[in-house]
Amino acid sequence: MTEYLSVSTLTKYLKAKFDKDPYLERVYLTGEISNFRQRPSHQYFALKDEGAVIQATMWAGQFNKLDFKLEEGMKVLVVGRVGLYEKNGSYSINIETLVPDGVGALAVQFEQLKKKLMAEGLFEERFKQAIPQFSRKVGVVTSPSGAVIRDIITTINRRFPMTEILLFPTKVQGDGSAEEIAANIKAANQRNDLDLLIIGRGGGSIEDLWCFNEENVVRAIFESRLPIISSVGHETDVTLSDFVADRRAATPTAAAELATPNTKADLLGWTREQQNRIYQLVTKSIKQKRERVEKLSNSVIFRQPERLYDGYVRNIDDLTRRLTSLTERKLADKKHYYEILSRSLVPYFQKVFEAKKNQAERASQGLLLLDVSKIKSRGFAIVRGSDDKILKSVKQVKSGDLLNIELEDGSVSANAN
Repeated sequence: MTEYLSVSTLTKYLKAKFDKDPYLERVYLTGEISNFRQRPSHQYFALKDEGAVIQATMWAGQFNKLDFKLEEGMKVLVVGRVGLYEKNGSYSINIETLVPDGVGALAVQFEQLKKKLMAEGLFEERFKQAIPQFSRKVGVVTSPSGAVIRDIITTINRRFPMTEILLFPTKVQGDGSAEEIAANIKAANQRNDLDLLIIGRGGGSIEDLWCFNEENVVRAIFESRLPIISSVGHETDVTLSDFVADRRAATPTAAAELATPNTKADLLGWTREQQNRIYQLVTKSIKQKRERVEKLSNSVIFRQPERLYDGYVRNIDDLTRRLTSLTERKLADKKHYYEILSRSLVPYFQKVFEAKKNQAERASQGLLLLDVSKIKSRGFAIVRGSDDKILKSVKQVKSGDLLNIELEDGSVSANAN
């Protein structure tokens, strides 16, 4: 009797065959990247050639170690393990290492970074700075023990010994070299005594020169306020630092020649150039000043100087009219106020005056009643004692006292009994 297998049983059998096959444990493949879309962690895509396609998986740990950008259609060399996925019965290769086919990973990384920086405009000519014709002090970013610094010192001392050289000792190969180059470029830019900067090293492989292709070095060169001459490798070697630098020199000697004038001939040419430049500037300035003087002398102000103060006179007239009008308005307001006040106070003071008048008349009548002459005219007499005091009571008189009696028309004396 025929025994039928389940799909799961068959798949497990095949998976065991895949897992135990020594030829599938480590497979070396070449193919073209297909159906690639970068995912946040693990990557799933396909490898294909003219006759077949195989699915591929690359875990995040391996993928993040790539030092170039994986792209659709890129030809690659991969090393991995072939296995079978039970749930859908498909087989695939789990990639352990992946490098570009035909050119090295560094070459691919070079082209990708070059493309990126070019798109940002870092290599454009409009950002290039002019190299000073005469540099008082030149900074050099390179190894202190290499032939580069010796060649630069020799050339500058021969051509223009007045130029000072400041060396920034720098590691130019291996781990940490890119960071050191970028840091020294920034350190040079913080100084105020440098006119120019030379960066470079001798020849070598692409790996040896790679620090001059690092993005942080390229951006440090681009952001430099100091003009930079790049002299990296031999004449046939090209780095991204050469593209972004203000000038590229094939050798350290050529870089030193670019940084210095050719002694007498360059000095004479520079002197004549500066002389002509100063003459043109002075001539232009004199011409501009003369035109300005002529323009001013022909202006209305010089022909009619009284117009200088026309505006001030009009302003004074306006202010005078405003002040007069304001004063008149204030006086009118005060006059009106006093008229109103006067009309309201006159009746009041009249009443007060009448009351005071009546009060005075009454007081006068009272005083008249107290007048002695008036009293004596009514038949009364005033008796005074010997001390000339008016007597009010008989108790004030003793028998025999001399009394003086005042009448209306005279006085008489009498003795009291």
